[in-house]
Amino acid sequence: MAMSRELVNGICAAQPGAEWSDPWGGGHDCWKVGGKIFALTGTVGTHVAVKTDSVETAAFLIETGLAERAPYLHRSWVTLPLDAAPDELGHRIRHSYRLVRLALPKRRQAELPPI
Repeated sequence: MAMSRELVNGICAAQPGAEWSDPWGGGHDCWKVGGKIFALTGTVGTHVAVKTDSVETAAFLIETGLAERAPYLHRSWVTLPLDAAPDELGHRIRHSYRLVRLALPKRRQAELPPI
């Protein structure tokens, strides 16, 4: 499982302007862009939470078995198992990053490295 967590962290770290933190302590991997979370792995480290473009997309991913409901987060967030296919993890993390980044105020977006 450690290798998959390393893969997720590597994908997150590769996003322009991404910043890592452990805001609650205890071993969370919280990835932010412009101060907003785009990916989160809990202390147990079995899943990564990512944002989707809508509640409907999240429901679809859950219904098809690709994801689970992300606890404590909005219904547009899902969790993917860290042992999911690497291309699926990469796609979902990069999509979450873009959604969060593009929702930032224009001035904040302009301060970040180009995509």
